Amino acid sequence: MAPNMEQIARTCFPAAKRVTDRFHVQKLAYEAVQEMRVKARWEALDEESIQIAHAKACGRMYHAPMFSNGDTRKQLLARSIYLLYKKESLWTKSQRERADILFKEYPDIKKAYYLAMRLGLIYHQCKFKDAALTRLARWYDEVDKSGFLAFGRVARSIQTHYLNIINFLDKRSTNAAAESFSAKIKAFRAQFRGVKDKAFFLYRISMLYA
Repeated sequence: MAPNMEQIARTCFPAAKRVTDRFHVQKLAYEAVQEMRVKARWEALDEESIQIAHAKACGRMYHAPMFSNGDTRKQLLARSIYLLYKKESLWTKSQRERADILFKEYPDIKKAYYLAMRLGLIYHQCKFKDAALTRLARWYDEVDKSGFLAFGRVARSIQTHYLNIINFLDKRSTNAAAESFSAKIKAFRAQFRGVKDKAFFLYRISMLYA
């Protein structure tokens, strides 16, 4: 979605149909959820620091309250990082227990998590562009009504690139092949500690991989 990459694609491949890769779209949504989790964790750390200082002033030891799974509040928020990236059906037993507590304590994070998951479902369930556009519009309205500032960046990106986003449905193509090829070139370059003669390097690449 970067403007410079879009310009490169438009210049080098003027007749190509551009597709905004689904990974990057979904990543924006997951990062928005994580941003809310991190904000809540900083607030929990600040609250704990205040409680520790108060207990010290009163001449007693501070014992952080624990939830039913043994996590303190800051541990709950720190250890929830991975489950918020995963589908609910893929949670382990301990992750499910932790998620139940997290969502009970932080309903906004719960709402944000399901917003991110519903964006992924559009890719999985929609087969035609019209249906995807309708679902995207509804999802955008939900984000707007939620008032989550963390999702503002996601909503703006989708609004700007929605035509390229739904082009995915034509052939359900991703940039996995390009990423794989890029990794091969980087590994090949690393063997020689860099490149001095670019023309010869490109010639060797073409002989190996073309």
